[in-house]
Amino acid sequence: MGRYRNTDPALTNYLIRLGVEGRGEDYHEFPQRNLFDKLGIRNIVMETDAYGNFLTQGYEFGSARDWARLGNLYLQDGVWGGERILPEGYVDYAMEVAPAWIADGRPIYGGGFLWKDLGFPIEDDHGAFAGAGGQYTIMIPSRGLVIARLGKYTGARAGGQNLNRAIELILEAVPAQ
Repeated sequence: MGRYRNTDPALTNYLIRLGVEGRGEDYHEFPQRNLFDKLGIRNIVMETDAYGNFLTQGYEFGSARDWARLGNLYLQDGVWGGERILPEGYVDYAMEVAPAWIADGRPIYGGGFLWKDLGFPIEDDHGAFAGAGGQYTIMIPSRGLVIARLGKYTGARAGGQNLNRAIELILEAVPAQ
């Protein structure tokens, strides 16, 4: 059964910490040096818990440009500037609906964290990072498009019909490739 659990990214992060520190590297510098610097991301902040562990389940703060760069890494199959940053096959894995969610009849998540069903008028090939308060980074490979939305909202759904209309207008302006 498909269930959202914050413990999955927390456990993954813990294993990364063990691996990074086991190689004698600085865990707190690792994401900036091995990912963000390579993408030209200079302003992202990753929050930690009281023990210094990155939270990695929604406590990252960045500009729209930072999120768009991260989304573009996915559009480029994990390769940036000719360098493979994400393992080969990872983007395909992340963009597919996870089997547990398919079996449950709710095609919500792919690859552990990418949203697949946002209720937006978007092609089926999309994936998205979705955060609190209506923050979205939506990757649409068929259009070579990343939409980054930052904003605050109150209520049941971020942006409501206005956001749907904005997405429709963007999709009209950017044809499928």
